[in-house]
Amino acid sequence: MQPTLRAQLFIGGEYVPAASGKTFPVLNPATNEVLTELAEASVEDVDRAVKAARQAFDGGPWPKLKTAERAKLIRRFAELLVKHAPELERIESLDVGKPVKESGGHDIPRAANNFSFFADALSQWTQDAHWTESNSLGVDVNLLSVTMRQPLGVAGIIIPWNSPMMLGTWKLAPCLAAGCTAVLKPSELAPLSLMKLGEIAQEAGLPPGVLNVISGFGEVGAALTAHPGVNAVSFTGGVATGKRVMKAAADSLKRISLELGGKSPNIVFGDADLDMAVKGAVRAIFRSQGQSCVAGSRLLLQDAIYDRFLDRFLGAVANLMVGDPLDPTTDFGPLITAQHRERVEGFLQSGLAEGARLLTGGKRPADPALQKGNYLLPTVFAGVTSAMRICREEIFGPVLSVQRFQDEAEAIRLANDTTFGLAGFIWTQDVNRALRVASAVKTGMVWVNSFFLRDLRTPFGGAGESGFGREGGRYSLEFYTEPKFVCIPY
Repeated sequence: MQPTLRAQLFIGGEYVPAASGKTFPVLNPATNEVLTELAEASVEDVDRAVKAARQAFDGGPWPKLKTAERAKLIRRFAELLVKHAPELERIESLDVGKPVKESGGHDIPRAANNFSFFADALSQWTQDAHWTESNSLGVDVNLLSVTMRQPLGVAGIIIPWNSPMMLGTWKLAPCLAAGCTAVLKPSELAPLSLMKLGEIAQEAGLPPGVLNVISGFGEVGAALTAHPGVNAVSFTGGVATGKRVMKAAADSLKRISLELGGKSPNIVFGDADLDMAVKGAVRAIFRSQGQSCVAGSRLLLQDAIYDRFLDRFLGAVANLMVGDPLDPTTDFGPLITAQHRERVEGFLQSGLAEGARLLTGGKRPADPALQKGNYLLPTVFAGVTSAMRICREEIFGPVLSVQRFQDEAEAIRLANDTTFGLAGFIWTQDVNRALRVASAVKTGMVWVNSFFLRDLRTPFGGAGESGFGREGGRYSLEFYTEPKFVCIPY
């Protein structure tokens, strides 16, 4: 079945062409063939979309709906994501290069779960009330102090290309649940699944202008960030772009959330369950071809298990099936563009030049069937030091740096020798050690004996060059709402 590829902008409840009439090609990373020509938004289209969102917020019913009514529509959105899942997972795999076992087995179900979760979270969200007795805290009357949380307004949501449906719905669901309206901008490299959300919004019965989706290049994101009609910007992407978003938002004092890059340490201690740790470490770096902000791209191995672990790890890597993302047996697909593959290959040359030892990969596959795509084999370097570029910079590709450590203190020192602070992984059967190291590693998130398991109530985000702000549960709902203090003496 060939999926429907939406080729227009979604503004004010309908699909429309770009004001300029311009389009741009969207390519399949597995073949570099054109999937479709998509409307190319301009600054004028950004203004159209923001005005539609502004009208839907200021004059429309959405922020005034009762919680139960809004939750019902959010839940309907989740049901439609499930209904359209076969088409969406195929679009995601065609557009991003994700193996269909990942898009269909994780990303699209997670997108539906994002909406159903926030429909439930909205009805269960508790807000603060405080009783203050007379002569307490220096007051001479009794007080009831209530904190109301009201919808913030129009949100600009900017999404990267690596997991558009999962990340887009992760931001959009709480935005809509809180009563805000949205202008969603997917990456020009992988916009197609998120463009489909307009159709789902129509089917779900969202009022016109509540959700707007526009496709375009950097000036579109910049215009959205700077637009005076936008109250908040939630951005996931690279560090350099995140800094530009922060500067642009400062002029109008917008609320911003930045989820940026990572260089996450994956620490394996000598007492770890090696079978479990090998399986987790392979997923941590090679899921999505390493194109993930939480990728465990620095593997730290304790001396006692260094050789045994690497033998098993390299054996597991050799068994990864590299191939067509639409083949259900494929484990590892192409990188997003030919240009990105060349960038990653530049890091490979840097690693070799700086003295790292290439253990596997480091080249394009020889299979003739894969020659038209942006494929690069899973790559592992040993003998890596913290000073090397491959260990310091986010590669955002299938490249693993392996380092050796002797004891807990050295593991923590190596883990923290980075400007990033998004995620970390610890493999040990000693719960006391796990808690000590988790506390000492300077990251926003730590997984113990696991990779990327999520309770959606918990905070997601990082520190340092990994950005700031948290998403998940009440953290997301708080971002999209304005607290208002109301005091009643009695």
